[in-house]
Amino acid sequence: MYYESNTEKNSMATSNLTSRRDFLKAGALAGIGASVLPSAKALGEIYPPAKNRVAGPVAISSANGRRTVLKAMEVIQSGADAIDAVVAGVNLVEEDPNDSSVGYGGLPNEEGVVQLDSCIMHGPTSRAGGVGAIEGIMYPSKVARLVLQRSDHVLLVGKGAQKFATMHGFEVEDLLTDHARERWVKWKENLSDRDDYLPPHDPSDKNVGQNFSPEERHMGTIHCSAIDLSGNISGVTTTSGLSYKIPGRVGDSPIIGAGCYVDNEIGAAGSTGRGEANLENLCSFLIVERMRMGDSPQDACLFACQRIADHTKLARLQDDQGRPNFNVKFYSLNADGVVGGAEIWGGEGTFSVADADGGRLEPLAYLYKRA
Repeated sequence: MYYESNTEKNSMATSNLTSRRDFLKAGALAGIGASVLPSAKALGEIYPPAKNRVAGPVAISSANGRRTVLKAMEVIQSGADAIDAVVAGVNLVEEDPNDSSVGYGGLPNEEGVVQLDSCIMHGPTSRAGGVGAIEGIMYPSKVARLVLQRSDHVLLVGKGAQKFATMHGFEVEDLLTDHARERWVKWKENLSDRDDYLPPHDPSDKNVGQNFSPEERHMGTIHCSAIDLSGNISGVTTTSGLSYKIPGRVGDSPIIGAGCYVDNEIGAAGSTGRGEANLENLCSFLIVERMRMGDSPQDACLFACQRIADHTKLARLQDDQGRPNFNVKFYSLNADGVVGGAEIWGGEGTFSVADADGGRLEPLAYLYKRA
């Protein structure tokens, strides 16, 4: 069961929030590559508790991560490192054919190929890993983690990322579902001039670059950050990216400091939405640095939203009042276990949270309210 917010909690025991059967079902790690993914402890990476940390365990995710945060908390309660928890949580969405923004079932690029992006960051070691434009691998978050653990690099892309994955036991699969293929074909049939290629133009020309409805262009993603029983923090972001994108396009999701950032002494942040805007402002890093300066997680996320709004200067990306005509959402937690989130355009937006009291949805703060 999910509470709609903290204020709507009742006195039900945590054990009654989700049955053990449903909890385990939500946590199933179907798994290409599951057998080759070592846990933090299996690698001998046993980290001491974070100093002076009193926060209880907590996990946050985007709104499509209700099952994700519950799974992350289950893994944390077993005594695992937060990096194990966040990967296990987002795997549920990566393998879900009904989520068209992540992994299997994700909408393809303009050529009908599903290209996936992911990054991960581990607080205790400050190490990070990422993959961009990887094809045929259902769980890019697992590969990003292997980049962190089994290479001296941070980011692998394209064929190189795929070969790295197959070297570690992953199988290449067709990730384009029938539903995603049908949506892609419909987009191709109605394309006309509505794509990502821009002619030379005057930056003040609002007619260059068409706006798309959510049904035409999808920008969804999933992020998950968590604090484990030792007070250590990890975060991960994974996506199939902008639907029908130019092949090879990489958004913010696999980029450390944009799609995700973690500082074990401060907190973590991640994002969903228009990746280009986040890339140009490195907002996840910005949010963590604002928390270092004393901002609450929510205020830090709002600061990042305002930064994007201030830096959105092209007419084709603005509405009639000069505001961004797109959305970006941010999710964060600090080292004390306080959570918060914000989006540029909101009013009804939420994000997923789980802690000792179970799972719930919390409202996202916002700069501008939708009409």
